[in-house]
Amino acid sequence: MTPHYHPPVKRSVEIAGHKTSVSLEPLFWDMLKDAAQARAVPLNALIAQIDAERLEAQTPSGLAGAIRIWLVTQRAS
Repeated sequence: MTPHYHPPVKRSVEIAGHKTSVSLEPLFWDMLKDAAQARAVPLNALIAQIDAERLEAQTPSGLAGAIRIWLVTQRAS
């Protein structure tokens, strides 16, 4: 695993047929990859699911923030 204190890393992802970039710290990228593997879905599919959930919120956060929140709430449950 990468060190916990590391600047965000920007990666390109595809959501609903369009490319976008997401900046997350390596720790969150590792957690996201593990979550996708545990669910047997591609990383882009999991990110698309998180994106769809965040867009349903009354005041949606940015995608990177939504991913972080999703990961933390998944670990807590």
